[in-house]
Amino acid sequence: MDFQIPSDVTDYLKVLDDFIEREIKPLERENDNIRFFDHRREWARTDFEHGGLPRDDWEELLAEMRRRADKAGHLRYALPKEYGGKDGTNLAMAVIREYLAAKGLGLHNDLQNENSIVGNMPTVLMFRDFGTPAQKKEWIPKLLDGTYRIAFGLTEPLHGSDATWMETRAARDGDQWVINGAKMWNTGVNRATHDFIFARHSNKDGSPRGIGCFLVPTGSEGFKIEEYLWTFNMPTDHPRISLTNVRIPAGEVLGDLDNGLAVAQHFVHENRIRQAASSLGAAQYCINEAVKYAKERKPFGKPLAANQAIQWPLVELHTEAAMLRTLIHKTAWEMDQMSKLEVALKLSDKVAMCNYRANRLVCNAADRAMQIHGGMGYSRHKPFEHIYRHHRRYRITEGSEEIQMRRVAQILFGFTHRPDAQR
Repeated sequence: MDFQIPSDVTDYLKVLDDFIEREIKPLERENDNIRFFDHRREWARTDFEHGGLPRDDWEELLAEMRRRADKAGHLRYALPKEYGGKDGTNLAMAVIREYLAAKGLGLHNDLQNENSIVGNMPTVLMFRDFGTPAQKKEWIPKLLDGTYRIAFGLTEPLHGSDATWMETRAARDGDQWVINGAKMWNTGVNRATHDFIFARHSNKDGSPRGIGCFLVPTGSEGFKIEEYLWTFNMPTDHPRISLTNVRIPAGEVLGDLDNGLAVAQHFVHENRIRQAASSLGAAQYCINEAVKYAKERKPFGKPLAANQAIQWPLVELHTEAAMLRTLIHKTAWEMDQMSKLEVALKLSDKVAMCNYRANRLVCNAADRAMQIHGGMGYSRHKPFEHIYRHHRRYRITEGSEEIQMRRVAQILFGFTHRPDAQR
């Protein structure tokens, strides 16, 4: 077995380093843009007087970062070459995501807004794989150039992981659909032109069939942002919305009308393995910074690092990071050898393991780094509190860790049949 990262990937990391130093770091430092990353970051990013939304200058900076990354050929790395990408593999993306997160906070990779010089663009692939020829022609170029921006309306006030019990309804009225309901955590609606609205149009509650993915313009009559939900990590672009007799043309549906949840789940494994890699990288950053500080800080005349009470918790975290890295790389590599259907059948439990353990690890690593740094670690002059607050949500989003553990249990205990399952 060869555990070496492919040379084209390691070479690309050096290309990214050069781009960051040449293009991104100067942008991060000019016009006091560093305020978005130092101790002022939460206040600089958040318009507390207007719903807690991201400030315009913060989002404009992120947009400029994306423009530069796209011009340099990095932003679309994971996309197929036909869309200006480099056919980036799951393994390559896992390595890159970990590498960028391990650099710490910076404009190169700010996961609070899911922004990175190497982007994650699942909506493009959703239209590639589920769109009609006309939808592909219209949507994909506009998603790539930013003309269209689409949010994701699946979760509801009373329904999250139990999506088959959603209460939002779509009813056919001639050549239109009429949609009524509500959605929660509809991230990015503040700047979106459209929203994926998942709504039931047939079959009973609890059935995975009869739910469609509807393409709803956010300017539609009856589409209303009710409130922005303030979170542990501000700013917020996570609103609760309502839909009251919203009308759209009958053809504005993505994918199989009866199997819209397939659209929602289309990129879940890729997203989860990349999220795991990012959490691993952030965890390793916290570990590395804690080790560095423990060697420098000398209370009572000797380094903190001389104390086993300091060493051993970091050893445990560093060991878990090493084990996770191997599992993430192996799982990502296996994903590259399979079709999406095979991944869902054979690897979903491994992806779940990577995701929930990495997301838990980064929270533990950030907490330990705070403890070792003492009062300064608790302050906003160090990034650990920000890392903790951001990555804590990953234990809920993209499938809560309980949902992911349930998937592992389904395979482990044989509640879901898989021919190659090892018990």
